[in-house]
Order: sequence, then structure tokens, then C-alpha cells
Amino acid sequence: MARITIASDHAGYRLKQVVVAHLQGAGHDVDDIGTHSEEPVDYPPICATAGRAVVAGRADFAIVLGGSGQGETLAANKVRGVRAALCHDEYTARLARQHNDANVLGLGERVLGEGLAVAIVDEFLATGFEGGRHARRVAEIAEIEAEEARSAG
Repeated sequence: MARITIASDHAGYRLKQVVVAHLQGAGHDVDDIGTHSEEPVDYPPICATAGRAVVAGRADFAIVLGGSGQGETLAANKVRGVRAALCHDEYTARLARQHNDANVLGLGERVLGEGLAVAIVDEFLATGFEGGRHARRVAEIAEIEAEEARSAG
């Protein structure tokens, strides 16, 4: 079973509750870092914290949720070492893992029904990274990220 950090803004809160219950029911270790209500909140720090949990090794994966999931995925991707993928179906979830070694999953509550969201989560967690030619490309992405970090310093 996986260690999963999960985060949302207010627009993703209800779907987050569904996903948390599903993950816990499947035996995963879930760290819900918020938000914990539908009161408006800014998502960038919450989603960055979720990404940092993965990079630091405190979680195997993170899931970030919002209304569309766009901003949450973008915020998580600002953390060096995060490869967050916004997924709308099982196919994109599978390819995010197989080809991109995604370690953070982005979901949109206003885009997905609960059943589809849970299916996406399950596909993401069940799929491994293929490596091979994809490993070279993931390494190239990491090198771009390192170059940007050096030039920003």
C-alpha cells in the first residue's frame, strides 16, 4: 500500500473527502493536509506542501484537487522534483505514470464525477513507470528544472 499526501482548495474539498475515504478503504496511508472545509482558501501553499512531501520521501505520491485542478497541478509542479499531471480519465492517468513517472496527480471536482475520479486514482496508483526511452525524457525534464534553478540563483 502507498503513502499518499492529499490536498485541495475549497472547490475540491468534497471530492477530496470521497477520494480520502476510498484510499483509506483500500488500505493506503493517507495524510490529508487540507483544506478541511469549503471556506475559500488559497491553494498554492497547500499544493506545494503536498509536492514537498513526495520529494522529501514522506509520501510515495500526492493528489491535489481543485475546481478544475489546473492551478493546483501548476502549484505542485513548482516544487523541484515534482512531476504533477492533471488527469481527466484513466488513459491520461496511465500514461502519466508509464511515460512521465508522474508522482503527483491533479484532479478537478467540477470536471469529474466521483466514480471517474476514483477510477483515475486507482489507475494512477496501479501503474508503474516503463523506463526505457521514457527515462531519458524524464531525465531531460529534470535537467531543464536544474538549469532553471541554477539560473534563478
